[in-house]
Amino acid sequence: MEQRDISNDISTLPPKAQQQVVDFIAFLKTRYKQPKTNRTAKRNEIINEPFIGIWEDRPDMRDSSKWVRNIRKSEWTS
Repeated sequence: MEQRDISNDISTLPPKAQQQVVDFIAFLKTRYKQPKTNRTAKRNEIINEPFIGIWEDRPDMRDSSKWVRNIRKSEWTS
């Protein structure tokens, strides 16, 4: 069946039946939705990696953006 045929068939239905078609499509989308990757689980995994927090005791790393700006400035102005 072509999409155009389906659309034509739906448009010939009474408004209440058209709404039922819309509701049924929403139900099917919910029932058969694609599984999403579990980002929260991945974040929790990376939090437990040993490299997380290795610079927490370094005062020069408190503001990482400032640190990067200073490094770039010193490297690019030389």
